[in-house]
Amino acid sequence: MEKRRLGGTDIEIAPLVLGTNVMGWTADEATSFAVLDALVDQGFTAIDTADVYSRWVPGNDSESEKIIGRWVKARGNRDKVHIFTKVGSDMGQGHKDLSAKWIAQAVEDSLSRLQTDYIDLYQSHWPDDRVQQEETLGAYQKLIDAGKVRFVGASNYDEKLLSEALKLSDEKGLPRYQTLQNEFNLYDRDAYEGAVQDLVVREGLSLISYYSLASGFLSGKYRSEADLGKSQRGGGIKKYLDSKGQRILATLDQVAEKTGAKHAEIALAWVAAQPGVAAPIASATSVEQLQSLTRGAQLKLDAEDLEALTRAGQA
Repeated sequence: MEKRRLGGTDIEIAPLVLGTNVMGWTADEATSFAVLDALVDQGFTAIDTADVYSRWVPGNDSESEKIIGRWVKARGNRDKVHIFTKVGSDMGQGHKDLSAKWIAQAVEDSLSRLQTDYIDLYQSHWPDDRVQQEETLGAYQKLIDAGKVRFVGASNYDEKLLSEALKLSDEKGLPRYQTLQNEFNLYDRDAYEGAVQDLVVREGLSLISYYSLASGFLSGKYRSEADLGKSQRGGGIKKYLDSKGQRILATLDQVAEKTGAKHAEIALAWVAAQPGVAAPIASATSVEQLQSLTRGAQLKLDAEDLEALTRAGQA
């Protein structure tokens, strides 16, 4: 299977990262274990989570990290997976937080929940305009020196913030963001295409895209407002049912007929084929869904299909 290196790290992954925001939410622990088992069985290693997943569910408290930790302990396979998590979301302090003090506390909490002594990729979840980037990067340096974190990445950064961070790293000898996790899919492209993508490619970073399937819209099962009740996330899909969304669906229909692949598989393959992308993130609430995602990670679209899909999603 094709492997891609994350930025300037020594981490190589197949072009799919399992998103785990659904764990403890729309996927219970038994289902989550089955999905994680299937991921590894298929030869994939990358698992993305965050300290804040899925605290939006009443009664939940960082369930995603806890479930992953229990799975890793039960399987004894920490050396066979790459765990990516994030810091900086509001965990009850009332604001986004990338201060050195918070990072030092948050990493210990994540390590404990994940039942591991190191995190492969620790990501700044959201920019924090209350804290200087030098303070954040300095905090990461201490974690790397202590062996608690191997590499760092950014998430939801624009070109200006990411460029400033990279310049600071080069000038001050601080850890360098090796990855960027921004929203990017066939429909939503503004957070990556253009100046951000140019910077990622020029500086040798890797994009790990989130909402790679546009909250499930690109699965093709939502064709009209009558379909929005098909899942708990249906309400957030209404915005995609415009002329651009219908154009994308029509093109996915054509490529699916030609290739025999499912819509979601085609959508993931398109993301993975874009410059600077290491892998799309996608979540699964069943082993069947996971198997489709892994097929998408191995699907190669020809130039004609890639171009047709690109045109369909342009404004």
